[in-house]
Amino acid sequence: MQTAFIATLIVKQDKVAEFEQLQKKLSDITHDTEPGTLVYDFIKHREQANTYVVYARFKDEAAFQLHQDAPAHDELVPPILAALAEDMDLQFYELVD
Repeated sequence: MQTAFIATLIVKQDKVAEFEQLQKKLSDITHDTEPGTLVYDFIKHREQANTYVVYARFKDEAAFQLHQDAPAHDELVPPILAALAEDMDLQFYELVD
């Protein structure tokens, strides 16, 4: 069964450029090295300053775990989280067949 998450991230004003660079790098690596990741989109809210969403969908739970255990994830997620102004809102979903 496909699994997905939506993460809403509110970034500190002085960390926006760094955050975007790190998140773009994670997105690029994810697309290039994780074939089980079907979607990994990083988007910025049009009206709410410093608010971003990551939407990711994986072919199955194993693909999600592979993403979680990837070296790039371990390297990039801690500084991404350090750039946040508040805790990330992370919600998990399953694809409806």
